[in-house]
Amino acid sequence: MPGPKPTPVEPDLKLPKVVDVVVIGGGIIGAATALELSERGVSVLLCEKGQIAGEQSSRNWGWVRLGLRDPREIPLMCVAQKIWDGLDERTGRKTGFTRSGILFGASGARDAQNLERWARHVDGLQIGARMVSGAELDDLLPSHRTDLECALHMPRDGRAEPQWAAPAIAEAARDNGAVLMTNCAVRSVDVQGGRIAGVFTERGRVACDRVVLAGGAWSRLFAGNAGIDLPQLKVLNTVLRTSPVEGPEAALWSDDFAVRKRADGGYTIASGHENTVDIVPDSFRLAWWFLPAFRQEWRSLRFRWSKRWAIEAKQDRKWLPTDVTPFEQCRVLDPEPSGKVLRRAWANARKGIPALRNAELVQSWAGMIDVTPDAIPVISGVEEIPGIFIATGFSGHGFGIGPGAGRLMADLVTGRSPCVDPAAFRLSRFTDGSKVRPDPGY
Repeated sequence: MPGPKPTPVEPDLKLPKVVDVVVIGGGIIGAATALELSERGVSVLLCEKGQIAGEQSSRNWGWVRLGLRDPREIPLMCVAQKIWDGLDERTGRKTGFTRSGILFGASGARDAQNLERWARHVDGLQIGARMVSGAELDDLLPSHRTDLECALHMPRDGRAEPQWAAPAIAEAARDNGAVLMTNCAVRSVDVQGGRIAGVFTERGRVACDRVVLAGGAWSRLFAGNAGIDLPQLKVLNTVLRTSPVEGPEAALWSDDFAVRKRADGGYTIASGHENTVDIVPDSFRLAWWFLPAFRQEWRSLRFRWSKRWAIEAKQDRKWLPTDVTPFEQCRVLDPEPSGKVLRRAWANARKGIPALRNAELVQSWAGMIDVTPDAIPVISGVEEIPGIFIATGFSGHGFGIGPGAGRLMADLVTGRSPCVDPAAFRLSRFTDGSKVRPDPGY
């Protein structure tokens, strides 16, 4: 089956010769950055090699969650949730956002203790986070499976529609003066006198003094050609959607499956903890960086040899501005879903939520998640090349936090006081001796 179809965004017709900022990547991070910048009177060109939200920004679960985030992300996610509240009005378009609540299920005493320990990180935020069980859990999740003993309820968490959100944000950026170019890959940056002077696109050079790289799964490849070492790998996540059916409003995350209601009345379903890791040349180049994360998450990762090895082994890692790049050779990264993960998640969801037994499987797809060794993003300037900024490596947490990340990146680009302390997201954490590892918060 083909992947989801995001709302089409027609490109502008003319590539500008000069702008203040070029944003590379038309996912939700790039779109949110472009909107924030354009609203501040900054001239922006948003370049996307394929279509707006063509990759992971339209393929994710659609969750807008504070629950179970790495503690370092909590302040930025609080900013993001406030932005989501007014995003439909701000953009003049539907994003599908609603605060439906999310349940993080515990199937045993150890899980329950972990959830309770994580919840201490949001004490004082007045968001109503608390453990629920018994009749209260039954009300939120009618006729749920019997082995789900209790759950952490995050009533102010919610959902939005991935196929709508990034296109809506990008179009709003254009309303404020941004130029949107699709099917227009940025090949490389133009560095003169040690700082950014422009970019080279497949349609010509654009002068600028600041560049934001928000290329998702492609960011490491682009950065490497610019001489920037960005430790980032890709993880494949398989997702399915169902036909409309009457069922719970609250989303659920459990060991066996994750489920959330869609605006069309169906449900988006995925494995709660299972991701597929294709072994590629970068797996060995970055093995030392990712070893702590692999040790911590080994139960949820399924390593495999696949055709991705040959694809990435053949990819150019260095090129000139006149060369045809890997970004033009693959306009939309559309990987095949894992059949095993698909079947298991579908069976577990129907077992766990009886209402889903009346639904039909309508579509399945996969997306490539950009992950860092500590599972939090890079939102940072690059010290070695003034004028270039990076927003990538959101590690499966990017959709919900996207509007907040766009605001923080715009703050950094324009020199404003940042909306949150950006220190945890600095690129230099990989080179300054910091301990780099995920923090589940418990």
